[in-house]
Amino acid sequence: MSYIDGFVIAVPEANRAQFIAHARTYDAIFLEVGALRVVECWGDDVPDGKLTDFRRAVQAKPDEAVAFSWIEWPDKPTRDAGMEKIMKDPRMEAAANCPFDGKRMIFGGFVPVVSLPG
Repeated sequence: MSYIDGFVIAVPEANRAQFIAHARTYDAIFLEVGALRVVECWGDDVPDGKLTDFRRAVQAKPDEAVAFSWIEWPDKPTRDAGMEKIMKDPRMEAAANCPFDGKRMIFGGFVPVVSLPG
């Protein structure tokens, strides 16, 4: 079964076009190293919760949107090898100049347990 890397970040609304351009540039590298697909989503209906929510999780400011992204890999070994290549790829150095505050990003790797249709 596949392996998923998931990400949630706060992006200034004014940086939406920059965020999309940044994603198109760097997401392509993930595909080169073995990812099956990369999906970038811009928050459209992200409600405030009573205890927690996406906005609080990334400390989003009033002028920021929440972006939710994931990378689908064929399996964890392919992901691990791909991430090792990404960390060594000199093109990724420029990714540090991203249109969001990377310190507030939350991320993790996930094993799918249900996938429909399967």
